[in-house]
Amino acid sequence: MKKNKRDYYLSNIPLEKALSLIENSFKDFFGNEEVEKVKVIDSYNRIVAKSVIAKISSPHYNSSAVDGIAVKSIKTITANERNPIKLLKNEDYIIVDTGDSITEPFNSVIMIEDIVEVDENTVEIRSASVPWQNIRPVGEDIVKSEMIIPSNHKVKPFDIGAMLAGGVIEIECYKVPSVGIIPTGTEIIEPTSTPKTDQIIETNSRMFENLVREYGGNPKRYKPVIDDYELIKDAILKANKENDIVVINAGSSAGTEDYTSQIIEDLGELIFHGVAIKPGKPAMVGKINNKPIVGVPGFPVSAYVVFDIFVKNIIDKMLQNNEKRSTVKAILSKKIFSSLKHDEYIRIKLGKVDNKLIATPLKRGAGVTMSLVKADGMFIIPKSKEVVEAGEKVDIRLFRDISDIENTIVSIGSHDILLDIVSDILAKKNSLVSLSSAHVGSLGGIMALRKGESHIATSHLLDFNTGIYNESYISKFLKNKKIYLIKAIKREQGLFVLKGNKDKITCVKDIIEKKLLFVNRQNGSGTRVLLDYILKKEKLNKNDIIGYDREMNTHMTVATAVLSGSAKVGMGIKSVANIMNLDFIPIASEDYDFIVSDDFYNSNNYKVFWNVISSDDFKEKLEKLGGYSLGEFRVKCIEVGEK
Repeated sequence: MKKNKRDYYLSNIPLEKALSLIENSFKDFFGNEEVEKVKVIDSYNRIVAKSVIAKISSPHYNSSAVDGIAVKSIKTITANERNPIKLLKNEDYIIVDTGDSITEPFNSVIMIEDIVEVDENTVEIRSASVPWQNIRPVGEDIVKSEMIIPSNHKVKPFDIGAMLAGGVIEIECYKVPSVGIIPTGTEIIEPTSTPKTDQIIETNSRMFENLVREYGGNPKRYKPVIDDYELIKDAILKANKENDIVVINAGSSAGTEDYTSQIIEDLGELIFHGVAIKPGKPAMVGKINNKPIVGVPGFPVSAYVVFDIFVKNIIDKMLQNNEKRSTVKAILSKKIFSSLKHDEYIRIKLGKVDNKLIATPLKRGAGVTMSLVKADGMFIIPKSKEVVEAGEKVDIRLFRDISDIENTIVSIGSHDILLDIVSDILAKKNSLVSLSSAHVGSLGGIMALRKGESHIATSHLLDFNTGIYNESYISKFLKNKKIYLIKAIKREQGLFVLKGNKDKITCVKDIIEKKLLFVNRQNGSGTRVLLDYILKKEKLNKNDIIGYDREMNTHMTVATAVLSGSAKVGMGIKSVANIMNLDFIPIASEDYDFIVSDDFYNSNNYKVFWNVISSDDFKEKLEKLGGYSLGEFRVKCIEVGEK
């Protein structure tokens, strides 16, 4: 039966209201996202449903970073220009290429450019080689059990490389929405013949197909349907049964043969018809069997505008996707040198602090996959430029939407895996605010706060004289500022050793007495300060610790060094020892505090951050990790004047 009832606009509502109606009308539909397992190699542009955790470290063995020779460093100690040393093949050295494994008794690599070949079995060197020189330690890039990407993250090509390097083969992703596309109109024809008068080649549906793919959906295009009520109704019912979303192209205006809104009303619910946008006013959205039905105007520009607004909005909500991309100018936080040989692509972490967009360079090594995973964008140093000064404005090509970055909380300072927990909770529960954390040590975090380059400094700096954490450092380095110190978290610091603790280590003094190879944290980290405090208190000499000067930037990399055998003992937190299946010898209980700037403390993003760290979810996850004691959060305001 053909109905000739004329279809009028039902409304002319503002766009914001239209989007709100979609949000409210499909709460159950958006709240029941289906999840499926996907091979990592097939996961490009998919949205992960839960955080992806590394199953192995990368590299997973100690490997040479250069072509050259692997040596026993102790044999090279006296080598210099005046006293060259000859080394014998297979006894004092072996030949290695980049990526070759390094095993005992060899513990250092000399670049091929720095050796002189005497004969086929002898080389000469003229400088000493220190332990672990030119060796990529286990976990330099990715550490087993660390988070590679968080929940609700859209997979990029370099994420795939990072996941595979971390031993992840399969991940859980939100199911790809199927979008049925129905072109309608008696006048339209397929683009396979020369159109006659009053015929129009149908093109919109082909545009829609590829837009759906770009948005992350799976398009299913149906053959065009003429302007007949029953035929269109049957096509809509079929598409509704076979897809998650249905798009009807044309038939949304107020003409005598525009049936879409009437069919939606007859089969389900018409949510709105007519939006105050130009072009695209005839847009409509309805619901049939709890699934969205979108009516899109026939004119190509109107069709694109409506499709890009409403269909993309629905797909994004189904996939938990908020990602966009653009270009911005940002202030470089650190001077960068470059050679005059290449255009150099620099990975960047961005954050808005004191109304300034700050760009912080990430690791530049060719093997550091995680620098891409963590990057917010990239800028290019042209080969004609040798240095980009700190404070200079640079053009950043974004990997994320600028609104996301402007709502990024920038945390710089001491490393703790609880920051990954905060980041993941934010990703799951808040579509706007995210956390960016950089691990430069407690003192580095306070200095970043001083320079206005972060919102939060994470710190556990012990004052040797008072035994109080962080306050004296705030007074010393954050003069003429109003600072808020957030306290509640205590964590256990101690020594990492392999399961069984065969060396029977009980304290720091044992490291010296048993001449055990140690791996340290970087200068300025709270862990390093605690170690130095213990050494001073017990009147021990740091120079007696073998490996004191070998530094790692996180507790995870310290643990990995112990686990891989490149060190016998390291110092870090109990939660990491638990994750990495190491024995833990407790040394101290310490305060791990958040130091917050005044501007951030009075912002909406702070409220979001506070809600996360004071939530039951956060507390439960810390308890599960072990090694933490969490009391009631309290905030202390510290105002430091100039001295």
